[in-house]
Amino acid sequence: MVIDTRQSLQEHLQWAIQVELSTIPTYLYAMYSIDDRGSDPYILIRSVVVEEMLHAALAANLLVAVGGTPRFYDEDVMPSYPMDLPHHDPPIRMNLERCTTDFIERVCLPIEHPREVGSLPEDDNYDTIGQFYLAVEQAIEYLDERESLFANPRVERQMMDPEYYAPIEFDDVESGGLHPIDDLDSACRAIETVIHQGEGVRDEHWADPHHHEMTHYYKFKKIADGTFSLGDVRPVLENPTADDFSPALHPVLDLFNAAYSYTYVLMDEIYATTDRDRKDKLVNDLYTVMSGVLSQLARFLTTCPASNGGEERAGPTFEFYRFEEGSTPATHIRRLTTSVVRKYGELATLNGMVESLHTIPRRSAE
Repeated sequence: MVIDTRQSLQEHLQWAIQVELSTIPTYLYAMYSIDDRGSDPYILIRSVVVEEMLHAALAANLLVAVGGTPRFYDEDVMPSYPMDLPHHDPPIRMNLERCTTDFIERVCLPIEHPREVGSLPEDDNYDTIGQFYLAVEQAIEYLDERESLFANPRVERQMMDPEYYAPIEFDDVESGGLHPIDDLDSACRAIETVIHQGEGVRDEHWADPHHHEMTHYYKFKKIADGTFSLGDVRPVLENPTADDFSPALHPVLDLFNAAYSYTYVLMDEIYATTDRDRKDKLVNDLYTVMSGVLSQLARFLTTCPASNGGEERAGPTFEFYRFEEGSTPATHIRRLTTSVVRKYGELATLNGMVESLHTIPRRSAE
C-alpha cells in the first residue's frame, strides 16, 4: 500500500479536492453554452456540478479530520485549461468547450466512467475515480487501526452543517449529503457518497437505494444517447483567453475571474474558521457568488461576439485572479462590478448580489 502514512493520506486527500474542482469549470462552461436554461441537459449538468462541490467539501472534511489543512486559493491548486484530469491514466483531456454529444462522450463519460466490478483500488495513475477513492478508503481503515486516525477530528473547522448542502432537481437526498467526519464510519460514508453519486457500480444506474437519482455517468449518458436533446447551443470559443475578446469585454472577464477566484478564497476561510456565525456568512457568500454572480456573468459573455469577426461567442475563462493587498476580495469585487454595470446596464442586478457579500477580512487560521 502506497498510502501508508498520515502525511501520504493528507496528500492524496488534497489531490481528491483538486480532482473534484478540476471537473467543475469544464462542466459549467458546457452548461453555460446550452441556450435553454430550463432544458433537461442544462439542469442535469447543473445537478452534477452541485454534487462535485459536495464531493470537494467531503474530501476537505476528511482532510481536516485527519489533521490536514485544505488548500483552495492557490495558483497551484486552481485548475487551468486545457488540462488533464489529475493523476488519471490514461490522460483525459479537459477543455472549456461548448456542449455537444462529442464533448459528453469524449470528456464527461470517461471522467465519470464506473469501475469494473471487482477492480482493485488505485492510489495514483487510477483507471477510474472510484478506484482512487477506494484506495483512500483502504488507507483510512489501515491507518485508523494503527494510530487512532480520528483522535482529533477538529469538526468545528469542517463544513459540518448538513443544511449547507441541499440536493436540486435530478438529485436526491438519499444519495448522500454533507456531514461532519469524526470517526471511521463517517469517513467511509463520505467516500461511499462520492463513489455512488459519481459512477455507481457497473450496470447500476442509480446513486440512491430507491432509484430516484441517476449516477453522474448515466446522467451524461442520457445526453450522449439523445434521450435528452441539447437543443440550441451557443457557439462559444474553445479554451478562450482575454486576447480572443474585444477590450470592451475585459472588465466583464476580470469581474468573472475575480468572483470565481473568490469562491476559492471563501473555501479557504470556511475551513480556517471555528466561529459558527462567520462560517454561516461565508457559506452564504459562496452560494451567492456561484449561483448568482458567476451564472449571470457567464451567460452574458456567451451572448457577446468574440473578436475574430466570425459567429463564435465569448465565454468565461476561469482563470486565477490575484486580489490586491490592502482590500478585502468582496470590496474589490464591488469596485469591479460598479465599473461593469456602468458600461453594461443589463447587468445591474449584480449590484444587489455583490452588496450582500459580507466584508470579512481574510485570515489563514484562528
